[in-house]
Amino acid sequence: MIDLAEDKPTNPLLRLGAQPIALTAAALFLLIVGATSIAIWRAYTGHAPETDRAVASRQLQVRAAQASEQLVEKTKGLEATQQESIDQLQVVQDQLLTVKRILSAQQADTKRLSEQVATLTESVDGLRQSSASARATEAETPTVNRRKPGRRAHASARHRKSRS
Repeated sequence: MIDLAEDKPTNPLLRLGAQPIALTAAALFLLIVGATSIAIWRAYTGHAPETDRAVASRQLQVRAAQASEQLVEKTKGLEATQQESIDQLQVVQDQLLTVKRILSAQQADTKRLSEQVATLTESVDGLRQSSASARATEAETPTVNRRKPGRRAHASARHRKSRS
């Protein structure tokens, strides 16, 4: 014979599967209650996703504005520094040109003075040579005894001075 006791399932999950409409209704009810409680919680605490996104986007905009302001300030600072450097470079270039002009003038003076020294040296050498040749000529010629002028010559010279 057939034993009817063996046909009954002993697993409780199989029993729930026998009533699928009740199981689906309970799951749907739990989902609705959970979603509603989450929505109510966010509405009262002010943490709705839309407000979070709006706050986050505003914060990003503020940060971006601050960053751009900082970049503008830094750029202006760099421009000022660059202009100062250009001005300083111009001053240095002007000073360099002045130094070059002074150096050129000094070099021209030095050249002129060197030429004058060379001319003077040639003149001194020429005088030395002529002096040496004159001495050599004196040494070769016999010396002539000259007579000393007498008192009379001196007196006449004095007399001429007093007339003048």
